[in-house]
Amino acid sequence: MSIRLRLTLIYSAILALTLILFSAALYGVVYGVTLKEAQDTLKAEGISLATTLHSYGDLFAFAPAPPLPLDPTDTLIQIRRLDGNVIGSNVQGEPLPLDPSVLVAQIQTTGTAPDPAVVTVGGQQVLLYSTLLRVHAGTAILQVARPLQLIDQPLAIVRRDLLLGGGLVTLLAFGIGWLLAGTALRPINRITQTAHEIGAARDFGRRVAYSGPPDEVGRLATTFNAMLARLQEAYQAQRRFVADASHELRTPLTSIRGNLGLLQREPPIHEADRVAVLADLVAESERMSRLVGDLLTLARTDAGRPLRHEPVPVAPLLADLSRRLAASHPGRLIHYEEGDDVAVAGDPDALMQVLLILLDNALKFTPADSAVTVATTVEGGHVSIAVRDTGPGIAPDALPHIFERFYQGDVARAETGAGLGLAIAKALVEGQHGTIAVESHVGQGSIFTVTLPCATVAQRPAHASVSAS
Repeated sequence: MSIRLRLTLIYSAILALTLILFSAALYGVVYGVTLKEAQDTLKAEGISLATTLHSYGDLFAFAPAPPLPLDPTDTLIQIRRLDGNVIGSNVQGEPLPLDPSVLVAQIQTTGTAPDPAVVTVGGQQVLLYSTLLRVHAGTAILQVARPLQLIDQPLAIVRRDLLLGGGLVTLLAFGIGWLLAGTALRPINRITQTAHEIGAARDFGRRVAYSGPPDEVGRLATTFNAMLARLQEAYQAQRRFVADASHELRTPLTSIRGNLGLLQREPPIHEADRVAVLADLVAESERMSRLVGDLLTLARTDAGRPLRHEPVPVAPLLADLSRRLAASHPGRLIHYEEGDDVAVAGDPDALMQVLLILLDNALKFTPADSAVTVATTVEGGHVSIAVRDTGPGIAPDALPHIFERFYQGDVARAETGAGLGLAIAKALVEGQHGTIAVESHVGQGSIFTVTLPCATVAQRPAHASVSAS
């Protein structure tokens, strides 16, 4: 069942229930008013007839019934003695019911006759009014009645009109609701059609056209267009990533294939050339291995692989890094400006990889006679680790792009690498709920700052240093 049909049925059912309740209440009011009017009319008629018969004469002399001066076609009239015997009537068949003692007792108690009541006579419901009739010869009981059929006829017309009118209004509401629901859902149908066409053509540049009010459907269209924009960016980034990865892998593979061709030459190349070719093969293989490792790291971060969040002391981590870098950068100095012995909440392996990338870049671009400085500060429940170098700096137009994958500035292009280090660092830092920022001036160096949540803070001596030499 479609949403359009469900909405229409719900609207129609609510309207039908409302009409039923309204019709029942209206019918009850009309029935009460009509019955009260009939009671008043019958009572007035009985009182008028009693007044007329008051001067009629000796009713008890007639047997079995006198000719009555008022004999309406639709009104039943019956006169009884106090002992219950009927002395005058125009009722055919079963007489009108009455317990004279009860009537007399009620009149003596209240001073008035009871209001007309509904009774059954000969299988037919009638409205009956009974009162005392005083004539010259004594006291009798006057009863006047009128069939309820006379009331039911106009009420039956009311019932019929309410049923027919309610049914027609419900059908009309169903049709109008069907049209309105279709109009309201038309933008959703367009969104569905657009999504189908985008999925078939993989054209994430398309958008849903919507010019209506900013209601639920409008917000849906806006959200869908925003999602398409993000998908387009992700799709384009993926295509760029694949293209750049293919390009980066093609270079070492081409070099390896060419060097292998040299090794297969007949007659063989000279021994010195063969050694150089083997060294080139090892270097290209290591380069490709690093590139594949970087791509695997990025793929894991893109897949949302959760990182650990545990206390990681910063000072021991930097000391370990300095020992590692001492082997690959002999004679270089890393100065650690330490204020407090702090620990961050993060993944120790991921944090080590991030700092290794930043320190390796800093050592790569810092002159041999200069030092790389690492400073740690604590503020507002967060720990900031700043890596400062005194290299050539980064051009202002390149700063917004340095964390993009495969991006390499003019200075970086002169070095070996695929431009994935800072992208990996950014992904790993964000996976630990942190941030990474850069501040750089051309000719003055750069400062990369990693900010992570603080795990614990324990006071220790104000200054310490860790160096690699």
